[in-house]
Amino acid sequence: MATVYYTASSLDGYIVDEDDSLDWLVTRDIDPDGPFHYDAFADTVGALVMGSATYEWIVKNQPGQWMYQQPSWVLTHRPGIVADGHPVQTFQGEVTDLHPKLVSAAAGKDVWVVGGGDVAAQFVSAGLVDELIVSYAPCTLGGGSRVLPIRSEWRLVESAVNGEFVCARWRIAS
Repeated sequence: MATVYYTASSLDGYIVDEDDSLDWLVTRDIDPDGPFHYDAFADTVGALVMGSATYEWIVKNQPGQWMYQQPSWVLTHRPGIVADGHPVQTFQGEVTDLHPKLVSAAAGKDVWVVGGGDVAAQFVSAGLVDELIVSYAPCTLGGGSRVLPIRSEWRLVESAVNGEFVCARWRIAS
């Protein structure tokens, strides 16, 4: 079991552009059977957590039923944010208080810190992220939301190319 921040990034380190768009990401070629593909990763996940901006992006861009089978949490000060029918819990407080609940709900599988960068930074700062997996797209955005807006040290343990992406698995440097 690990706590993993799995995400994509532009070459200059952004998750979404200044318009909160992922068009730069979802229009790219990736092999669904290739290394670091989302489906293989999702099979290892037992619980997930995200910030309110990520949750609201999902609701706006992928309306309908909740897309994840795993227990899900949103860090927010607005408990009424959850759309009707979404089996999502909200949490307000320190991530150190939430993490044991995530681990328990994951039932031996990994916890996925979906993001965004500010949420990931809280988990990294608290020493709770074991791995960082980033798929780098061949573009720069020049602005937007940073992948990880804090200083941290990582050790590269695996890398591969999948379609247009350079993918890397990093472990926290000890």
